[in-house]
This record gives sequence, C-alpha cells and structure tokens, in this order.
Amino acid sequence: MKELFSLARRAETWRLLWLWLAEAQKELGLPISLEAINQLRSNITMTLHDFEVAEAEEKIRRHDVMAHVHAFGEAAPEAAGIIHWGATSCYVTDNADLIFLRDALDILLPKLAVVIRKLSDFARTHKDLPCLGYTHGQPAQPVTVGKRACLWNQDLLMDLRNLERARADLRFRGVKGTTGTQASFLHIFKGDFAKVEELDELVTKKAGFDSAFVISSQTYSRKIDVDVGQALASFGATCERIGGDIRHLAMFKEIEEPFEKDQIGSSAMAYKRNPMRSERTCSLGRQLCNLTRNNVDTFAAQWLERSLDDSAVRRSTLPEMFLTADALMILLDNICSGLVVYPAVIKRRMNEELPFMATENFIMAMVDKGYSRQKVHERVRVLSHEAADQVKNHGKDNDLVHRVEKDPFFEPILDDLPRLLDPTTFIGAARQQVEKFTGRDGEVELALQKYQTQIASHKAAQLHV
Repeated sequence: MKELFSLARRAETWRLLWLWLAEAQKELGLPISLEAINQLRSNITMTLHDFEVAEAEEKIRRHDVMAHVHAFGEAAPEAAGIIHWGATSCYVTDNADLIFLRDALDILLPKLAVVIRKLSDFARTHKDLPCLGYTHGQPAQPVTVGKRACLWNQDLLMDLRNLERARADLRFRGVKGTTGTQASFLHIFKGDFAKVEELDELVTKKAGFDSAFVISSQTYSRKIDVDVGQALASFGATCERIGGDIRHLAMFKEIEEPFEKDQIGSSAMAYKRNPMRSERTCSLGRQLCNLTRNNVDTFAAQWLERSLDDSAVRRSTLPEMFLTADALMILLDNICSGLVVYPAVIKRRMNEELPFMATENFIMAMVDKGYSRQKVHERVRVLSHEAADQVKNHGKDNDLVHRVEKDPFFEPILDDLPRLLDPTTFIGAARQQVEKFTGRDGEVELALQKYQTQIASHKAAQLHV
C-alpha cells in the first residue's frame, strides 16, 4: 500500500497515462512517430535525475503536472512535442487517482477476506462454549463465544460487500478535456466525434477499466471519493467495535489478544497484559471514520466545473485513508490469528450469574406445572433481590438457588433444578446459527468464494511495533 501511494508510483502512473494517450492517438491516425512512442515506453520508470528535473521545473512554473511534462519530454525528446496533447492536468491527476482507488481496494479486499475466514474458523471452534451475554453493559441471557464472533463477522461481511460495491462502481474519467466537453479532442480530430469517443474507449481499456464516465467536469465527481471513503469509514467503525469488545472481554479475563512471551504490558506494573493491539485497532478505526469527513466537505465545496481547493486535502486524505485501512487489516489479521480463550474463567463468571439467568427457566417450568406466570414472576423477583442484596451489600456469593430450594413455593420443580441450571440450555439456537452462518452454503462461504486462492496462500500478519 505504501508503494502504491508513493511519489514514484504517482509520477510513473502519470507517465503511463501520457503513453496510453499517445498510443491511442497514433492508432487513430494522428502524426506521432513510432520512435516517440518507444521513447515514452522506455522511460516510464522514474530516475533520480527525472525527479530532480521535475523538482527544479516546478520551482519555476509552480505547476506539478507541467513540471513532469517537461521532465518526461527531456527523457523522451522525440515525444516532447506531443506529450499531453489535448489533455488537461486532470487527465493525469484524476485518472491516476482512480487507478489508485481501484488498486488500493484490490489490496484490501483479499486481506479482509482472510480476516473473515479466521474469525469464521474461531467461531466454529467455540460454537458450543456458553458465555455471558451482555445488554446495557449488564449480564444477560447467555450466548456462546462462537456466536459472539459471528456478530463481528457479520459486520465484516457488510464491509466486504461495501468495499466490493465501491470497487465495482469505479469508472475511468477518461479523455474529457478541460471542462469535460472534449472540445480540444474534437479540434484535434477535425470534429470527428466518433474518433473522440474511440480515443476515450482506447485509453480506458489501456488503463484496465471496463468503462468511463460519460459526464465529467474538469475532474471526476468528488462524490466518488465520498462513496469510497464511506465504505472505508464503515469498516473503521467495525474495527473499533470489535476492538472494544475484545478489550472488554480481556478486562473480564475471558478472551485475550495474542501476548508474546517477553512482551511488556506496562513500564511500571509488571503484571499487566494490556490489550495494545485492540487499543490500536480502536484508535485507527476512529481515525478512519473521521478521515472521510474531508471527502464529504470537499465534494460539497466544489464550484461549477471545478475549484482547486480540492487538491491539497485529497493528496493527503486519500492515501491516509487506505494506509490506515491497511494497518487495520494487518492488526485484525494478527489478532484473529491468536485469540486466546479461557474456558475456566468463562465458566466461573457464568456460574456467578447463572442463578439469575436461570430464573426464566424457573418461571417457564412452574407455568408448565400449572402455576400462574405472574405469581411465579413475583416470587422470583423477591428472591432475586434478596440474593442480589447479599452479593452487593455483604460481598457474599449468589445464593438464589439455595433460596429457591428452601422455598416451598418451588417444590414442584426441585427435581428439575439441575436441568434448569445447565448452561447449555440457556444458549438457544446459538450453535445452529453459527453452523448455518459459517457452514458450506452459509453467508461466509458464499462471500469468500472468489478469494479462495488468496486465503490459501496467506501467511499470518506480523506486528513489529
């Protein structure tokens, strides 16, 4: 990703665009020599001297595109007079940006598929392991560790779909001239609109796009940046949500991110096992969410056919969005490759809350015996509050089950208590849901079909800081 958004790749992509334009113009009969084409093709790679020439020229001209036109012309003197023929600066800047958006999404999508596969495997491994559910930050009906992982994966599948859709929606700006009317190219081709259209199509194909926008101004619509940015921002939000969940579970000591043998959690408190990967995930996820605001503001602020206040902010925002998203992919891959589960802690925490969880089972069992649901509910409420008082105000264990056993009201279900307190009876269809979601014909497998080659050849991401 860093190479894709490097200065060298940017300049070399501009040179490719000038080569493709010249090739297409020659193919359509314009007087461009084969030697000119060969010289352009032989000098795509930027040298240190090329950068020095462009830098010196830009100091004089204060125009980066024309500085690179000059540098390319010096490297390919036979083509110097036809480089950028009929084009405007946005022919190279905007078309290059669309190439970068496309290629950056192509980098991210397989990485996201790998993360989804790893979380899916994790979910299947732990599909039967009951754990406390939480609503409002308070213990709620149990779920399973695997079912909770499927919540994360379902969000990531939405991100995969959003990024795929953003990728599929991309089109080339093409060869449109200064305000999108193709006037300069109509002039070059003596009013032959068919040739102008063919030129547009040829360059679009050379750039690897299936189609170009029919309508553009001097630029491609900055709404494209908004749409791509929103998909990335949504992914950033998912990352913060997953990272936050892992941090909470680490706080409970139920699940931890990978922690190396010699890793230090705190410079002062040697016992600490801080979830720094998940914390970093939350931090960068939040950053990614906020970056796209620049795209929204820039799109809204454009005047008529174009204003240049879009340039500087896009040159920093677009690369930063993708570099941040790429860092998040690496983090998620690393975390999901080594999540550690502590079943004994999970069981202990379940047992602490299980009596309260079981009250719904108690109520249903009493109703089955012919008792009024409302009367049973009231009796359970009273005993539950008494037990809670012992836990909160006296620091004692939860004795609700003991209170139920001593209360004659519940004598009809005493023999059923072991069954009613079995944690596996509280998780509903969690296991079946995980199997359906991650199974052979489930949503996960269908979404990952096109990425099987990349998934099979992938190696777990390593963190160096």
